[in-house]
Amino acid sequence: MTYLTSTDEHAVEIVNLKSLEALVKERMVAQGNRGAFGYLRGAAEDEWTLRENTESFNRKTIVPRVLRGIDSADLSTSIFGIPLKTPIIQAPVAAQGLAHMEGEVDTAKGMEKVGSLFSISTYGSTTVEEAAEAVNGAPQFFQLYMSKDDEFNQYLLNKAVKAGVKAIILTADSTLGGYREEDVVSKFQFPIPMKNLESYSVTDGVGKGIFEIFGAAKQGLVLDDIQKIKNWTNLPVLVKGIQSPIDALEAITAGADGIWVSNHGGRQLDGGPASFDVLPAIAAVVKKRVPIVFDSGVRRGEHVFKALASGADLVAIGRPIIWGLNLGGADGVASVVEHLNHELSITMQLAGAKDIESVKTTELL
Repeated sequence: MTYLTSTDEHAVEIVNLKSLEALVKERMVAQGNRGAFGYLRGAAEDEWTLRENTESFNRKTIVPRVLRGIDSADLSTSIFGIPLKTPIIQAPVAAQGLAHMEGEVDTAKGMEKVGSLFSISTYGSTTVEEAAEAVNGAPQFFQLYMSKDDEFNQYLLNKAVKAGVKAIILTADSTLGGYREEDVVSKFQFPIPMKNLESYSVTDGVGKGIFEIFGAAKQGLVLDDIQKIKNWTNLPVLVKGIQSPIDALEAITAGADGIWVSNHGGRQLDGGPASFDVLPAIAAVVKKRVPIVFDSGVRRGEHVFKALASGADLVAIGRPIIWGLNLGGADGVASVVEHLNHELSITMQLAGAKDIESVKTTELL
């Protein structure tokens, strides 16, 4: 049976990002895709960490500065020498074809439109080559879920290097899937292929459940895997899923070129801390030696500002990007980032921060 989902291609009018989830739920349920929506939205166990990720931002306040002559905000920044028009990037999300027929291709186009960065997952519904070809050299990263099979790991990374990705994201917090009750209740099986897996002869990812997919992943990740990936690719490696300052230090010592502070949007360990709550301590030990990317729970420009002021260099967005993809394809993705940029610009001016470096020195209480 053919899986049918959104084919819309248009800008989306957004009042706030929180409102998008209900709109997408209504659309996907009406199309018979309740299980797919549950997979995209859901989180682990009681979803406490999912809620804390956003609520944690309310425990810090911005100390605004005034009379600083700021009549506009400059959102431009960079990572690994790659210029970006905004510090807001897209967090890698698996199987984006669940939300839109064009999947990762449209997400890549949307992120190119706003001058930002797209990251494709090992478990994408589009190949890394297809996503790269769609945007004519716009910067992209590749998120690696390491397999137990090193031949497969090298196969995937070779594909990514040939496609021109600028860095590899090693996913460290997902050696197995969190217990997501929504998927258990719906008995969710992926209705579309995971094309990066499908292109390798040993597996195809079609019709597999979440626990089967994670069953092929390497559970015994170690620090030496960082250098192994660097040797295979000669690309920077960011370690995604860092929640502990000790892990951040050990990853940098082992060769990590970037630290990605994340709890996978609450999808893995429920009862763990909100990502924002651990960010300052991690930034304190990283000491600007490598860039810090932050994700989990960001729904406002104010949240982006607070993450940057707490030590992040870039802030990544997951679910809201997927809601924009469903509602409007590539233009919908762009609409989500543009809305956050608008909120962030207002926050910056009212807080007295003219550029991203000024945001990073803003006091929070």
